[in-house]
Amino acid sequence: MDDQLKYMTGQVAKGTMTRREFVGRAAALGVTAAVANSMLAGNAQAAAHEAPVRGGSLKIGSSGGESTNTLDPALTASEVPLDNLRHLYETLVEVDPSGSVEPRMAESYEASADAKTWAFKIRKGIQFHNGKDMTPEDVLKTMQRHSNEDSQSGALGIMRGISGMKVDGDNFIVELEVGNADLPYLMADYHLMIQPDGGMDNPGAGIGTGPYTLEVDEPGVRHGFRRNENYWDADNRGFTDYNEVLVLNDATARTAALQSGQVNMINRVDPKVAALLDRAPNLSVKSVSGRGHYVFIAHIDTAPFDNNDLRMALKYAINREEMVDKILRGYGSIGNDMPINASYPLFDASIPQREHSIEKAKEFYAKSGHDGSPIILRVADGAFPGAVDAASLFLESAKAAGIPLEIKREPNDGYWSEVWNKQPFCASYWGGRPVQDQMYSTAYLSTADWNDTRWKRPEFDAMLLEARAELDEAKRKAIYSQMGSMLRDEGGLILPMFNDFVDGVANNVGGWIEDPNAELMNNKAPIKCWVKDCLLYTSPSPRD
Repeated sequence: MDDQLKYMTGQVAKGTMTRREFVGRAAALGVTAAVANSMLAGNAQAAAHEAPVRGGSLKIGSSGGESTNTLDPALTASEVPLDNLRHLYETLVEVDPSGSVEPRMAESYEASADAKTWAFKIRKGIQFHNGKDMTPEDVLKTMQRHSNEDSQSGALGIMRGISGMKVDGDNFIVELEVGNADLPYLMADYHLMIQPDGGMDNPGAGIGTGPYTLEVDEPGVRHGFRRNENYWDADNRGFTDYNEVLVLNDATARTAALQSGQVNMINRVDPKVAALLDRAPNLSVKSVSGRGHYVFIAHIDTAPFDNNDLRMALKYAINREEMVDKILRGYGSIGNDMPINASYPLFDASIPQREHSIEKAKEFYAKSGHDGSPIILRVADGAFPGAVDAASLFLESAKAAGIPLEIKREPNDGYWSEVWNKQPFCASYWGGRPVQDQMYSTAYLSTADWNDTRWKRPEFDAMLLEARAELDEAKRKAIYSQMGSMLRDEGGLILPMFNDFVDGVANNVGGWIEDPNAELMNNKAPIKCWVKDCLLYTSPSPRD
């Protein structure tokens, strides 16, 4: 039986047998589905350790691209710009698939006993794409830019607790107002990409230390990248000669592009077609659970959402189980109106799960005194896979409670620049963050630029600072529990479901590993994977 199972896992790796066929045949041999999937995961991990193949090209079909996109890391808010960042730039440290912090531009780091002073030793001998050596001063200026209100950086929230920054020899020094054992995780934020002179003069120039250089930049259409011949970590990243990111916001178009061979990988596979796609020859669907969540967000400083009774009515009206079943098709789990789930190490499972209740929705809606005028929910396909269908389900359950919800469908292009964080009620998506401090600092600190629900509670801010300074995990967990309960019961976040990251990948792609940090291996698949049969292909010109 062992030989047969080994043969079958090999067939899956070659693309001649689907994962579902493997699980079915393994069951016939007396192997449970859990064990079968574990075998496949192990096989995939082993395949990832095969010798990389150099050459050829990868094409990525991605949602989350707009004509207004820029290469400025500070302004990155959706998937295509993030794919671009991973090609061009690097951060001080990264969070690896196991959840540990991996040094990058910093070769090491250490903290004082009270975790208030952190020293990051900066690597030597690394060049920017323009030939300039990266220095600790470049790191300092990068962090200073992201601390500046004028930068409009998505990292502003996590920079608030920094009281001082300086260079000391080879070290970049960070001084905190209060101690924070999680600071290295914050420094892994994808906005904090190191740029020459911090990007002060031209933050959108696309010049970094990454494994690829910019060759084509057509926002809303495509972006092309040529391998950086002087890359410092070429043994581990940047195997293909040329990569291209194609903007494919429509889920059907992305799927068709993968099936036809136009692209090698796609993000955000629509769950309703995932099983069918996984049965296609020479393709596989990769799914991993994590901290991503599909949400509806309301500005609590804007009528009628400034009324908590109305917000509670909407929260009770939404049917979370139905959405997980019909929208995610099992690729996810129900949410609880707070951005934290069991993927976080200090998650409090004792917080009661909010249930769907038409009666309570009616009760809170009546209590709100709302005048019955339409409550406009803005949504687009590009917000998350199945967003329009999810909004329709929300509409029906709200209607049953007598809540006059009305759906306004918005175009995909411009959604993240003109709707999200600007309109008072819309569909949205968050990939989550490695630790609770970063999630709360990015989106729920009163002064955070990405505070997309306008949650501004001085007591919440105080608890966030208290948790940072608390090194006792039990006490820290208790603080986070209180913060989560506050958001759940008073916030403008309506969180029906946590999504799995579901990607589609051609079987000629090597080096794929599971990474629960974000889709497409934390958006690093294009720079960490390779093309197995690259000798059959030539590297395209940017005019192709």
